[in-house]
Amino acid sequence: MAAHRNLQASSVFPPIPNKEPVSAGAGSLHSPMQFSLESFAALATIVGTILGLLAIIQARNWLIVVSLPLVGLAIVAGFYARRERLAVKAATITIEGRSIDSLNVANLRRRVNRTLTIQEAHHTARIEGEDLKIEWVYSGYCRAKQESAMEFSVESEQQVSFDRLDCFAYDLGHDPAMAHKIRPLLIGADGVSKKLSVPFLAPLRAKQAFRLMLKCTFPRATKVGFGYYSSTLSFAQNTVPRCTVRLIFSDSEPVWVRVYESSLPQKPTLVKILMPVRQKPGEFEYLDVVQDVAGRSARVYAFWRDAI
Repeated sequence: MAAHRNLQASSVFPPIPNKEPVSAGAGSLHSPMQFSLESFAALATIVGTILGLLAIIQARNWLIVVSLPLVGLAIVAGFYARRERLAVKAATITIEGRSIDSLNVANLRRRVNRTLTIQEAHHTARIEGEDLKIEWVYSGYCRAKQESAMEFSVESEQQVSFDRLDCFAYDLGHDPAMAHKIRPLLIGADGVSKKLSVPFLAPLRAKQAFRLMLKCTFPRATKVGFGYYSSTLSFAQNTVPRCTVRLIFSDSEPVWVRVYESSLPQKPTLVKILMPVRQKPGEFEYLDVVQDVAGRSARVYAFWRDAI
């Protein structure tokens, strides 16, 4: 298990320099929808009020009929815009002064898997220069009468389109020799957080065990300086008995690696500082082992690199 220091040790690391705010991009949470809805609500309220006053002054029934729906529509639009704004605010996660955009987007779209029970989850993330390569292996059993696919939520710091994503899976339960590659299917929008569906080679029956591997390469997904990798679980079970996260850095050793636990609506909490468990020329490995981790949880592995 990875060695770790007391949390107070984080003070020995150099502070992260502040950066200028980044404008909202394709994967940003700051959507113009809420502003347009609020503008529409305000405009409808003004128009409805003016028409209502004119109706009272001139005693025109048709003006009253027109103004009342506008006022009602304005109220509905105002409540909807406020609900969307509060949802975005509640889902926002900030670590080391940085917004974790991919996890923020994922939280807004997260779906809980209720058909599979996970007994072990093993994540490996290899950071090679600007590229991120992940390998996930999940094992467990089917809790429903039948299941034909498993959904994954994959996130990256920088947006990489699904077409550029080198991604495939293996159904190790039916194909332990890994002779048959499975191409995942994209579900919904393509952004910094993606929903992927991986079909099993044959549908699972109730109580049938499974083991599934997903491998993806995100080109140019990380940069010099602050970076992160997120490991999430979203299963309808109290705990997952065993979960491991292995980070492997090629070429250059990170200055530090810090593990944050995120559980909305609470703010992320620094839970440990990882130290290398294995080093060799051009490769530095970090390991986090968690027993009985919550079935719906997220850990963010923040790191800092001076060079790549």
